[in-house]
Amino acid sequence: MNSTHITYLSLGSNLGNRLSNLQQAIHQISRKVGRVEKISSVYETASWGFASDDFYNICIRVATTLNAAGVMRQLLAIEAAFGRKRSESGAYRSREIDLDILLFDSEVIISEKVTVPHPRMLNRKFVLIPLAEIGADVLHPTTKSSIRKCLANCSDDSEVHHTSHILERPLLLSEKYNYVAIEGNIGAGKTTLAKLLSEKYNARTVFERFAENPFLPKFYEDPDRYAFPLEMSFLADRYQQLSEDLAQMDLFQNFVISDYYIFKSLIFAQITLQKDEMFLYRKMFDIMYKEITKPDLYVYLYQHTERLLENIKKRGRSYEQNIEASYLQKIHDGYKNFIDSQREYMNVLVIDVSELDFVSNPADLEVILEKLQ
Repeated sequence: MNSTHITYLSLGSNLGNRLSNLQQAIHQISRKVGRVEKISSVYETASWGFASDDFYNICIRVATTLNAAGVMRQLLAIEAAFGRKRSESGAYRSREIDLDILLFDSEVIISEKVTVPHPRMLNRKFVLIPLAEIGADVLHPTTKSSIRKCLANCSDDSEVHHTSHILERPLLLSEKYNYVAIEGNIGAGKTTLAKLLSEKYNARTVFERFAENPFLPKFYEDPDRYAFPLEMSFLADRYQQLSEDLAQMDLFQNFVISDYYIFKSLIFAQITLQKDEMFLYRKMFDIMYKEITKPDLYVYLYQHTERLLENIKKRGRSYEQNIEASYLQKIHDGYKNFIDSQREYMNVLVIDVSELDFVSNPADLEVILEKLQ
């Protein structure tokens, strides 16, 4: 689990729809920086240091796993997406969005990329007033005074007007759900996505232990002989793992992501088992299924068969190299039938990742994150 830092950010806008600009920036910060924990009221002030339209200003408190330089990189990227180009001379100008780091934990950082605490924050009421609203008792790391006291000592005499506007605090995936299960066909990328999400949200993980199953290579060589012991061993192992791992986690305190859901056992068994074997298997499955914790969100990653075969070949597991397209299609059909039957009882999200490379392309990962949100 990555360590979490608390940073306070200043946001301002004086071009276009100022309120909408602030709200959009908050959502982008939530996706790219971390959990937005507090948002101040919206304040209107005259432009500071140059003549222009009035600004809307706010401060927000964010919990992030990024370091200060990482936060700054994301803020600059968000500004760039709004069309802002920072002046190399440092001259003030109007902008759709202005994002600054005010504080980062209790650190003092002076570097080419970022300076924390913000060197001019103590001289700006439009910063200190919203900051004091959400962090009055926070200590400034160089003056060792509370923000409340810093505001009282501020010599800035400009007028800062409180508005009635209210901005929405975005809920992260980890705040909306306690337990997310990610599913997909062989080679769809479910484990990879689960790992990426667990890193982003500091989630606890439950990963399928398929590599430890001794029947799997034998099944691909002789499916008729090894289908039943394979499916029974998978069912027993998945039941044990989910029962034990989820029981050890407080689903109301921990955000949990798994790269499978036990119903995949039934989907694969329906494809591989003979009728009499399936009858016995279904009895065992129904008993176990009643005891398993159901996910708050069930995510199915769809990839077309050609892409699945490419991924399977690329990851190079010898026992998977002879998998046929028809077998993958049967698996997908099984998932589709399951999803269609469960939409009334389970929160299901299907994401087509056939044209997405969420490992190498951060923009593609952002597409998935937006759908999850």
